[in-house]
Amino acid sequence: MRQEKSERICIIGGGPAGLSMAMYLEKAGYTNYEILEKNAWVGGKCNSPEYHGKRYEMGAIMGVPSYYAVHDVEEFCGITHDGPSLNRNYKTLDGKVYDPFDTKKLSNIPRLLKMKNQTKKLARLLETRYQGYDINGHRGVSDGKYEGFDANGTGKWISGTNENLKDLALPFKDFCAKNGIDLVQDIWIGPFTAFGYGYFDEIPAAYVLKYLDFQTTMNFVKCNLWTWKNGTQSIWEQLNDHLKNPAKLSTDIEKVERKDGRVYVTANGETKEYDKLIVTAPLQFFPDYADASDKEKELFGKIDYERYDVLACLIKKGQYPPISYYMFDNMEAKRLGHLMVYYCRWRGEEDQVITTYALRNHKDREEIPYDTAKQMVLDDMKICGSEVDKVINEKSWYYFPHVFSEDYANGWYQKVESMQGQNNTYYAGEIMGFGDMDETSEYSKELVYRFFNSDDYKPVF
Repeated sequence: MRQEKSERICIIGGGPAGLSMAMYLEKAGYTNYEILEKNAWVGGKCNSPEYHGKRYEMGAIMGVPSYYAVHDVEEFCGITHDGPSLNRNYKTLDGKVYDPFDTKKLSNIPRLLKMKNQTKKLARLLETRYQGYDINGHRGVSDGKYEGFDANGTGKWISGTNENLKDLALPFKDFCAKNGIDLVQDIWIGPFTAFGYGYFDEIPAAYVLKYLDFQTTMNFVKCNLWTWKNGTQSIWEQLNDHLKNPAKLSTDIEKVERKDGRVYVTANGETKEYDKLIVTAPLQFFPDYADASDKEKELFGKIDYERYDVLACLIKKGQYPPISYYMFDNMEAKRLGHLMVYYCRWRGEEDQVITTYALRNHKDREEIPYDTAKQMVLDDMKICGSEVDKVINEKSWYYFPHVFSEDYANGWYQKVESMQGQNNTYYAGEIMGFGDMDETSEYSKELVYRFFNSDDYKPVF
């Protein structure tokens, strides 16, 4: 159905989902929108504070060439990925440097050969048995269907039926066991668990493989990475500056009422009327301020999230790490709260911030208290030979909202997608795609394509 281009649209959230939603709406001819952001900055978890004239990352760090929606933003703003090149090494629990993928070490060869064969097998399975797995979003997957833009950035809209896609509701560990590819977890774990997205025995394979589709994972493996000199936040600051209607910051939404075919939003003591509402902020908290229906409350109440902690640290003189390090042994649920990775953004420089990353929760384990985990991370850094002198910034993120396998298999996403447009409300953001900046922006692109066009009008992206 054709929407009126003059419709007043309220977008809740000024992170990548909300800002890219506005960009794609503009491309589709809609300019009468407002973005309401509760923080005093844009970018959400793309958060890049400054230290001594250089920006460091408290949230998202990098991208890869298959981040096509992020590239849309770059082209819209006339910017590019101009940041430092990244590489990494690995450490054991006692702080020793090692390489788990070293082919020169004879004892590694049998396992690495088996891992290589299983990786090739996964590639074949994804192209054949699981065709359609890499389409953005989750609608239809639990029914064995897929629909969306193809995963190669061509802009082609595709759809199909594939009963095997129902396997994606399994925890990724079980998915790998079912297909005889257990060792690929050792490759996928670095850019997944270390980046705060949970553990393979609890998270549905759909989340893992839609974020880390095969080409994206190979880019991570080969360190074919994008970074931005002024941080990932600068992408969204630039986009906000280029929008016809930049986000309204420090906006406290007190109430949302949907009645008489209109949406009424009360923010900072003022009530405004809109025709449409697009929620890109966490749906889990939507009932806290909106007239949520019983169905919305039920579905959004099933969402869980990761407790992902980031410390911004200054290191004692002479102990600065020369490179970023991953600690695979800490990426298991039994090591909750421990240091999984520490990130050196400017290689070889001591006057910089080193950021550390740890997870504190697992659905079958007791959550680690924040202060306990913080001390564990500081102790781990000391063991690794980079003792922390001072923590200058810290953040415990509401990170990677998701549902677990049972709800995924029972059609959680179909139920939410069936509500799109009801009460003049649309749902987007991390939970609808994935918790990284590209997937969430891609979902915004698809939502505009699906609902803000007609058969005789398709927005050109």
